[in-house]
Amino acid sequence: MKPLDMPVFDADQGPSFLQLAWGQSLADHVAKRARDWLLEDLGHECDWTSISLIAPDARSELAVVARKAGVVAGLPAAAVVAGVADPALVFRPVVADGANVAAGETVATLSGSTRSVLAAERTILNLLGRLSGIATATRRLVDAVAGTPCRVYDTRKTVPGWRLLDKYAVRTGGGWNHRLGLYDAILIKDNHLAAAAVEGVSPADAVQIGRAFLAKTFPPERAAAMVVEIEIDSFAQLGAVLAAGPDIVLLDNMEVGELERCVALRNATAPRVVLEASGGIRLETVAAIAATGVDRVSTGWTTHDAPWLDVALDWR
Repeated sequence: MKPLDMPVFDADQGPSFLQLAWGQSLADHVAKRARDWLLEDLGHECDWTSISLIAPDARSELAVVARKAGVVAGLPAAAVVAGVADPALVFRPVVADGANVAAGETVATLSGSTRSVLAAERTILNLLGRLSGIATATRRLVDAVAGTPCRVYDTRKTVPGWRLLDKYAVRTGGGWNHRLGLYDAILIKDNHLAAAAVEGVSPADAVQIGRAFLAKTFPPERAAAMVVEIEIDSFAQLGAVLAAGPDIVLLDNMEVGELERCVALRNATAPRVVLEASGGIRLETVAAIAATGVDRVSTGWTTHDAPWLDVALDWR
């Protein structure tokens, strides 16, 4: 898949990253992968159960139902999967992605050849269940920090091959997308710093080296748009790093009291630098972390640990 775009600067909160939205590029991405998803069930043969029991001309309309309350995500992607399974299948959403739905609520209908409906059923439900689970978990975090300026961001802790969809689900739930991959930002993490320290490079030096690298490597417009972020794990590192001029400082696994000290120092010395807290971000911790004054929290919980939403296909 071609790169979707370059990171952009967010007028409300300074440097940011590309934010995913449903469009043709993402639809093409799903269509390319849907064939492999369907083959997991069909192999290179077919659904022998349906062939043995269902007449070839039988037609049906089934309801896609949320068994539990949550935030639905992935309906446009499910429509693409249905079309790959059988171009004559019709997948009709009855709510929009991002909608809060009640237990028992119909979110879409799927109609067409009964054999095709049954062949596509599990793939479509798996897609909707995973993405809706991510969106639901994200919405809970977003609601927990409501009333503060803090935003909830995702990470790269996604299922291989599913990153764009996982991150799309985070956006659908009201969260924000962090970098898509290694190619769209300078993010200096602990292992980069450990390797650089062998050569005598300090965290502050690393920020300046990263900024200089962008200026000499990329056209000015791209260099200006690419974020320079650095991860630190103690308050003692912050002063020198702030002076080096990063766009974002990632505060890793810090206690609330230490985060408050970091915010105070940033406010006093480098108010334009964005502070991002990460590590241990959960529903039960996020409100207290947001209350410290950090601008962002980033968490992999929404994409690697959130429960799927129970979605089913009911006969009408």
